[in-house]
Amino acid sequence: MRSSIRAGRLAILLGFLLPAGAPARAAAQGVLNEFSYDNLRLSGIQLDVGVLGATQLTGATVGGVRFDFGRIAPRVRLLLGLSYFRSHFDQETLTRFEQALDSIVIDPSGDDTIRLGTINLSDVIGDIDFQYVFPQGHGITAYIGTGVSIHLRNGSGSAINGTFVEDALDVVTAGLNGTVGFEFNLTHALRFTVDARGVLSSGLQTASLRTGLMYRLPAGRVQGAGKSK
Repeated sequence: MRSSIRAGRLAILLGFLLPAGAPARAAAQGVLNEFSYDNLRLSGIQLDVGVLGATQLTGATVGGVRFDFGRIAPRVRLLLGLSYFRSHFDQETLTRFEQALDSIVIDPSGDDTIRLGTINLSDVIGDIDFQYVFPQGHGITAYIGTGVSIHLRNGSGSAINGTFVEDALDVVTAGLNGTVGFEFNLTHALRFTVDARGVLSSGLQTASLRTGLMYRLPAGRVQGAGKSK
């Protein structure tokens, strides 16, 4: 008898839960249906340059190329990029490193001085970005995005070449990207871009502000700045 009552209660509970969960599943399925690889094709090529600030480094110039592969969803586009910058460690970071080395060096007379000079760090960055676009009116588009990146870093300097320090700086690591920016139509095919980008990665966080020019290929002009599919 008790088993029958419990089975009945379970059936009633499922009867309430299943209809309630159906709209949520339908909504989720609807969102997923908006994403499609069918429209992905090379739609634009962008060259950009700007200034970059980073933790532990002095300011640097950064440049890159970006490839727009069109819309993966009605307002979401996919971009692949390649960037490069070269900078050197700031004096505060060098001083801390020199002090750390001095603390482990055996110096009975106490008159040795450690000077590392300049230590450079370069970074080749490949990234994948998903950008959500907000048409602002005729000829202007704002966008915000996120993505992932891979970093190929190389350290160099007369004091560290061939040492374990250089080996420690020569790394391949991943990062997370965040972007916000604007596109302005100059011609039917040419766009002027302003882009702010932040990157979180192992051992280094960077922020950059770049301007550039994007050439829209015929396949991407229908979905260019100021228009949405």
